[in-house]
Amino acid sequence: KMKHLPKLGLALLLFGLAYSCKQADASAEAADLKVAADSTSVAITSSNAAVENKDSNRKFVRTADLKFKVKNVAKSTYAIENIVAKNGGFVTFTDLKSNISEKSETKISQDSTLETTRFTVDNTITLRVPNTQLDTVLKSMVKEVAFLDSRLIKADDVALQLLSNKMAQKRLASHQKRLEKGIDSKGKKLNDITNAEEKVLDSETQGDETLLKNLSLEDQVNFSTVTLYLYQRES
Repeated sequence: KMKHLPKLGLALLLFGLAYSCKQADASAEAADLKVAADSTSVAITSSNAAVENKDSNRKFVRTADLKFKVKNVAKSTYAIENIVAKNGGFVTFTDLKSNISEKSETKISQDSTLETTRFTVDNTITLRVPNTQLDTVLKSMVKEVAFLDSRLIKADDVALQLLSNKMAQKRLASHQKRLEKGIDSKGKKLNDITNAEEKVLDSETQGDETLLKNLSLEDQVNFSTVTLYLYQRES
């Protein structure tokens, strides 16, 4: 019997090692799954789409639309607002509300009634962030996402449109100068001067409109627009 004890001890030792390895493999697998899940969340939520190179002549208007479930809409809203502010952005719209789906009353006793209300909370948020910080802002929101429903990111190249508007501005400015010069040198009759002045005014108006279009486009290039729809489970 004594001769069999070392073999039994060795068997127990091998079993212990095998069990430990199995537990280690299970822990490693769980860790890998967590890392994979975190990586997937980052990949789904963030985007490097159309990030401009410093030497590039392209100009992108980048927009993002996301819908996702959170644990608590109010808390996630405050967290997202803080993220936006820290990255130089601002919130332009937020519509946080509770939607009642069911309401009932149950008589407990002669003097008391239990009122039960089932409701969901959601919020639609529109925010503007610097184009260079869009990816950072989206990545920072990952920890708020319990379930991602959808993610749409668009990048429109408006470089040619900006150039076209600038060329139009130059043409209008040149036309305006010629009209003003014509008024000074040839405008003698009141009717002629009035008609010429009206043409100058039209030219100035068109020039202003073109300038405003370019300023609006440049603003959209510099600050990306993000629209979020947050919701939580029924309470």
